[in-house]
Amino acid sequence: MAVGEASFPAMPVIEGIRLGTAMAGFKTPGRRDLVVVELPETTTLAATFTRNAFCAAPVHVARRHLEAQAPRYLLVNTGNANAGTGEQGMRDAEASCEALASLAGVSAQSVLPFSTGVIGEPLPVTRLCDALPDALSALNTDGWHAAAEGILTTDTRPKGATRQIDIDGHVVTINGIAKGSGMIQPNMATMLGFVFTDAAIDEARLQPLLRAAVDASFNCITVDSDTSTNDACTLAATGRGASIDSDAREARFAAALTEVLVELAQAIIRDAEGATKFVTLEVEGASSRREALDVAFTVAHSPLVKTALYASDANWGRILAAVGRAPVEALDVSRIVIDLGDVRLVENGGRAASYTEEAGSAVMAEAEIAIRIHLGRGDASATVWTSDLSHDYVSINADYRS
Repeated sequence: MAVGEASFPAMPVIEGIRLGTAMAGFKTPGRRDLVVVELPETTTLAATFTRNAFCAAPVHVARRHLEAQAPRYLLVNTGNANAGTGEQGMRDAEASCEALASLAGVSAQSVLPFSTGVIGEPLPVTRLCDALPDALSALNTDGWHAAAEGILTTDTRPKGATRQIDIDGHVVTINGIAKGSGMIQPNMATMLGFVFTDAAIDEARLQPLLRAAVDASFNCITVDSDTSTNDACTLAATGRGASIDSDAREARFAAALTEVLVELAQAIIRDAEGATKFVTLEVEGASSRREALDVAFTVAHSPLVKTALYASDANWGRILAAVGRAPVEALDVSRIVIDLGDVRLVENGGRAASYTEEAGSAVMAEAEIAIRIHLGRGDASATVWTSDLSHDYVSINADYRS
């Protein structure tokens, strides 16, 4: 189940980037579950990773390899997270990198591993290594759709976004793919997201660019308030195109990069496990962006709000109660205004005089809903995207390992 129609975009070729997939049989036979991405030697790469204390073995290894050497390959498997697997998991992640490096003729430290799937199960390294030749033989410049399918777990559709911008007469391309459907409340990035550009960007600019775009996108979504052990997002710049070497060029590139990541982040919410509603939470009039985010996420994480959304029940008191328990000091409820779509719910400390149950129910019945909250405390704002909580969400997660 997913909200709204979606089609995978036509992705322009980025010179030097090749993608290949294979079927290793990690969980579901006959399904792509292994992805290899080849990067040119000129590539610079930035990354953000989960802050979960039980972060997966591939997260540890990817961080270490990224510090040691410029990457040449990304290695992604689904169906097994290789998290909660101790020292054996670390050895397995390293062995996977060594196997790919041996076949490709590069250093093992130039391979960055990524995994997603069931936590606590040993990584089937033999299956992974056996499938690597197929993935390498499939490498091609047009493998975006296959790669986007190859990184999915409980997702119902592949997720991709692309932008092309003009940098002083030169076309710069940004392509991105992502996966995510459940265990979604990123605390750095998305579950897995891979973004590529042909621009030339040095490391000093690249990491801040990715961080800012992540904070405006993947760090503003939640399905179930769970931060994964495996979250990772990378931004690879091949250096084959225009140089992002001035503040003006950086501003144009940053805007396009943020658009790509926001589109991918919203696609995750539209494809959230069991979702029937796509919900935009806009908080304005806060004293700081952090305060606005705290209010938005308190509402977005409320099981009572999320189940009311699923039922199309205009039980606006649940939204009011969630705002009231947000971690905000000295909140003056008489100044708070809450709107549901174009329907005023709350003002002057209680139900708006203009509110009718019929009008509220009509908005709640829509597949895409906006909830706007004005705190009357300052000029800061934030937007968070979330989904409803349905019977299907419970069923998907109850049956996840069966």
